[in-house]
Amino acid sequence: MKADVKSDIKMVLIVGSAPDALRVSGCDTSFFAQRVVINNAWQVCETWDCLIYPEDFPSDRHPHWGQTGGKRLITANEFVPVQNRFGGFVYAGGTMAFTAGYWALGALQPDVIAYVGCDMVYASDPGQATHFYGQGVADPLRQDVTLQSLEAKSVRLMALAQRQGCAVVNLSEQATSRLLFPRVSFSQLKACAAAAEWNGLETLDLDAQAIDAALRTEARLAYMVPSGRYWEVASGFDKQELSDVDNLWLAAMHKKALLVA
Repeated sequence: MKADVKSDIKMVLIVGSAPDALRVSGCDTSFFAQRVVINNAWQVCETWDCLIYPEDFPSDRHPHWGQTGGKRLITANEFVPVQNRFGGFVYAGGTMAFTAGYWALGALQPDVIAYVGCDMVYASDPGQATHFYGQGVADPLRQDVTLQSLEAKSVRLMALAQRQGCAVVNLSEQATSRLLFPRVSFSQLKACAAAAEWNGLETLDLDAQAIDAALRTEARLAYMVPSGRYWEVASGFDKQELSDVDNLWLAAMHKKALLVA
């Protein structure tokens, strides 16, 4: 039997649908205050607390009512207003991995957000699984002006989270990831929870001036779409200007994450 870990650190787990997400079913997740699953990921994380999904998520892939007792379903009605508080979808990146992160940051107010199954690196060989359930659509790789650099979008989330006193980390064991968050393990996070401190894990040192420059440029462009349906007005966005913003976010990351033994 897995023992609960009491902690003064509020940790939130975000689970995506990459094959790596299957690891969650064999890991102790009791030390997370909330477990947020994206789209189909409720199928691999029995302990989920919140399921977040977009308007076009097929209803036949929703959990049955008997599987949602005491759990929350997070739809656009909940996540769009929170996303807008962090600058909106155009700057955050229009894919659910980032939407889930900003919603968790704003709505749950955690000290740590930990991702798994969200590396956004997809199998290229025909017949090879792209998602834990088999073949799926690589949504973050679609042609979209808000997704020119997934790496930059991950830095943006990490930077805004740090300014709110929240660390964002990646639990992935994959060789590559489009998320530039520091890598940690489930066991390391559990140890931190038990000690109620970071216990030697270092977070990324981001450049404050580059962050401020990126935010000023976003404010100048004013690409805010309150409805969240940015694709309806995407023709009004300057692709190069958004690429320049991405470069400012990437410039904010001036050293790689290190795990201190």
